[in-house]
Amino acid sequence: MEKRLIECVPNISEGRDHDKIKLIAGVVETIEGVKLLDIDPGKATNRTVITFVGEPEKVIDAAFLLIKKASELIDMSKHSGEHPRFGATDVCPLVPISGISLEETTIYAHKLGERVGKELGIPGYFYEKAAKQEIRTNLANCRSGEYEGLKDKLKDPLWAPDFGPTEFSTSVARTGAIAISARDFLIAYNINLNTTSTRRANAIAFDIREAGRIKREGNPATGKKILDNKGEPVRIPGKLKAVKGIGWYIEEYGIAQISYNLTNISITSMHEAFDATCKAADERGLRVTGSELIGLIPLQAMLDAADFYLIKQERSLGIAESEKIKIAIKSLGLDDLKPFNPKEKIIEYLLEKQQGAKLIDLSASALAEETASESMAPGGGSISAYVGALGVSLGTMVANLSAHKPGWDDQWETFSKWAEKGQAYKNQLLYLVDEDTNSFNRIIEAFRLPKANPEEKALRQEAVEKATKYATEIPFQVMQTAYESIEVMQAMIRDGLPNSLSDAGVGVLCARTAVIGAYFNVRINAKDIKDKVFVDKILAESKAIYQKTLEAEKAAMEIIDGRM
Repeated sequence: MEKRLIECVPNISEGRDHDKIKLIAGVVETIEGVKLLDIDPGKATNRTVITFVGEPEKVIDAAFLLIKKASELIDMSKHSGEHPRFGATDVCPLVPISGISLEETTIYAHKLGERVGKELGIPGYFYEKAAKQEIRTNLANCRSGEYEGLKDKLKDPLWAPDFGPTEFSTSVARTGAIAISARDFLIAYNINLNTTSTRRANAIAFDIREAGRIKREGNPATGKKILDNKGEPVRIPGKLKAVKGIGWYIEEYGIAQISYNLTNISITSMHEAFDATCKAADERGLRVTGSELIGLIPLQAMLDAADFYLIKQERSLGIAESEKIKIAIKSLGLDDLKPFNPKEKIIEYLLEKQQGAKLIDLSASALAEETASESMAPGGGSISAYVGALGVSLGTMVANLSAHKPGWDDQWETFSKWAEKGQAYKNQLLYLVDEDTNSFNRIIEAFRLPKANPEEKALRQEAVEKATKYATEIPFQVMQTAYESIEVMQAMIRDGLPNSLSDAGVGVLCARTAVIGAYFNVRINAKDIKDKVFVDKILAESKAIYQKTLEAEKAAMEIIDGRM
């Protein structure tokens, strides 16, 4: 069953006092199982975005402690900053990551709000998916008037808090209010302009954001507002859906920015917002110099950006993930204002970092040394998977070289598709390098279970059988993947760069070695499995893959011999 994980992204109204920020963020890590992923302070905005992830109940506990600590250390009556705000912990959104729906996440948002109101005496509002009134769905509505208008807001029956006190007491004067939500993943994204004019930045923001701008008679900036039959201003929609945005001047950088919230990146992606802003800026005589990511971003959003710009360049999409990340960073100018470290900004990389080292993260020499050590793992299964990964990497290299060959421009898409296939096979085989070792460790753990009585013996036997089956299935997956990867090398032997024929041929030999090596592991592990139906099936399928691999190798070698 997939582990239930939610992300919490509280924004606190402190971006300058690093000691306070450290103390506030630090309480998160006092809850076991919650991982603090990122702390992103802004001096000009006087605001810090904190990101952490974990199981829902534990995240709620961590969020409560953070809100409590922020209310103790931040005095809103003395706060100033460029960003709209009305509380010490201004907003606290919960985002479903895995194993949990947005609707279920909403329940946790309500639990958190009720606890904050009751135990901390902080008034607050539910917004986005957690909103209990339609008018409160939009954060801008909940936060209208900001901190300075909060005293009057609390008096308005229409804006009675969803939780917490309804009066502007001495305590509330210090803490302000809070907005809590459940929402889909949001990207806070600023685009940098070669101007200091907030007015010009706002004009571009109005061009782009979904809400657009208010329609006016005559002069579009100063003319009388045009109202609909309900007395509400008529709006001219912006170019992009699921985008909120305003312009502001950042004294820290000496430039104006457009600050976007991309509320649904499946509708409007980061690169689409950037590209549209570049065009809108150009139309207004301005230039985009780069951009700034606030908080974290999913890996896929960065890869999608890279693919977008690679397609524009008619370049292969089958290059290494690390190269794609570099292209995305440079294309979007994410390092314009300060260095952009993917290991610290991409969610998946942060989670991997906290899970510990992997075999595939070792250098080539370190992996060889680890394999040559007295430890039984990594063994033949892991090495077979690694050899297979090297093999299809060679096929992928030939595809990328072919896609970029002068005079072959009309074929770049074809070779790009083969390179993408190759990358997918490579990634799966690299995953299996570590998973083969993990499967061996599962068997060891099963044998270490107690066996003092018949019940314990039965449970231990069941665990050993289950672990051994898994340790047999992993090399079988290596066989399947390595065999299937041969199609990439076959295509490159047939149609790829003639000077790289030998590289594709070595790729086939590596795939063959991977299949045979993994076949050995399937057979040796299967002999200890008591479930004969399982054994007969996996051995028969493995033998068939083995035979097909030998045939594919023979066919490839015949073509190579004929062309050399």
